[in-house]
Amino acid sequence: MMTSRPSIAFAKFAVPKKGSVFVLAANDSGLGDPAKACDPAKTLERAFPVADFSGKFAGLVEVLAPEGTSLDRLVAVGAGKVSALDDHAWLKLGGTITTSLRKATEVAIVLDLPGTDVGGRQAAQLAAGILLRSYAFDKYKTKKDNGDGQRDGNKAEPKKPVKVTIHTADPAAAKKAFSDEVAVIDGVLLARDLVNEPANILGPVEFAARVNELEALGVAVEILVEKEMKKLGMGALLGVAQGSPRGARLAVMRWNGGKAKDSPIAFVGKGVTFDTGGNSIKTASGMEDMKGDMGGAAAVTGLMHALAARKANANVVGIIGLVENAVDGHAQRPGDIVTSMSGQTIEVLNTDAEGRLVLADALWYCNDRFQPKFIVNLATLTGAIMVALGQHYAGLFSNNDELANRLTSAGQATQERVWRMPLGTEYDKLIDSKNADMKNIGGRYGGAIIAAQFLQRFVKDTPWAHLDIAGTAIGAPSSEINQSWASGFGVRLLDRLVRDNYEG
Repeated sequence: MMTSRPSIAFAKFAVPKKGSVFVLAANDSGLGDPAKACDPAKTLERAFPVADFSGKFAGLVEVLAPEGTSLDRLVAVGAGKVSALDDHAWLKLGGTITTSLRKATEVAIVLDLPGTDVGGRQAAQLAAGILLRSYAFDKYKTKKDNGDGQRDGNKAEPKKPVKVTIHTADPAAAKKAFSDEVAVIDGVLLARDLVNEPANILGPVEFAARVNELEALGVAVEILVEKEMKKLGMGALLGVAQGSPRGARLAVMRWNGGKAKDSPIAFVGKGVTFDTGGNSIKTASGMEDMKGDMGGAAAVTGLMHALAARKANANVVGIIGLVENAVDGHAQRPGDIVTSMSGQTIEVLNTDAEGRLVLADALWYCNDRFQPKFIVNLATLTGAIMVALGQHYAGLFSNNDELANRLTSAGQATQERVWRMPLGTEYDKLIDSKNADMKNIGGRYGGAIIAAQFLQRFVKDTPWAHLDIAGTAIGAPSSEINQSWASGFGVRLLDRLVRDNYEG
């Protein structure tokens, strides 16, 4: 069973006759005329002082079976200060409304605030927030919840989709804006699905099959198998995969929405579908979370879906390295030396520092074949970045100030925030090896920086940014727009980066 997705439509202002109705109230400014028309007996206005409701953001006041109407419920949602209502605030309002839908099957949202015009973009953002918050990964639950946290033994049936109608001054503009938003939200939800899937269901081969589905949107897809990667000299990536019988894949996605002669922009993702740590094995506690060690690859796949679905006016390449880091008699050993596609040799001192090995070959292949304007890679790479930044910011490392600044701005706009971390020769020296060109770990300190320094050796002078999303892609704190273990972090951030800076 999978939770049913809400059906969303837009309409001109009208007084709803049935179901649940949500209206907005800004800080201390009361209700607008369309909202008042839904409440002829002024039950909400009488309830406000009793509930100490002032319109504070995300505050709620609910009246059941309101007097003078045939409605089931009438709910006022606090919008806070009108001047603070940016895109993300509208997303959060949509998520807040979703928490109060309960068992409603028909919902109307009256999108009006006194003293301000609520346009199509705002309506679309609110609708997007509803879809993001409605997501739940419950496809493997076969028994129905009886309401007290227990399963009653009966087969779970899909819930009837809730029908949401958003009443707004310009429904045509809202519908047009929402079409782009849906493309991006579908990309986010795809990324969440991929990360949430258990590793026995989603290995490298199965992930590659999911990537192939993007061809239906016009994405050109190539899947390189081990024989082809070996011929290319991808010893770093293949070394990680050699302990698993499930094989390795390199997925190449191309969206050609820009001018034919324009160089592409590129995104590269780490796709370790399960990470035992290899022979440097992880502790048992929390190892189940390592099904999500492909969060970077999931984000790149979701981004390519978003860009293709909204017909982005840009040439974009997405590349993901897909491996399983397993343990058997063939698995890589600490002390092994591998040769990367670049020709540089790597002494593998810790087989649990495997993501950077996968990315080393994926980055070199991307740069060598496509010669992009820039490369951004994403990876659930280090626990060290969580020690530094917690789980509210991703770590940003870059060799290019313009790219770093644009990523930071996109992060602020979407609230998928990044924080720039340092790079430098002092750190780079820590991965020099006596036995090879480099080793894959440094000392005890600065682990996230050392991992970034390692990756930088595989991008030449191409503008490049590395996003360490270990704290934000999996197990991140719940929010108004996400209650899932997998957040889909990176899809909205990078779509905004492309939209604001690289579309003609």
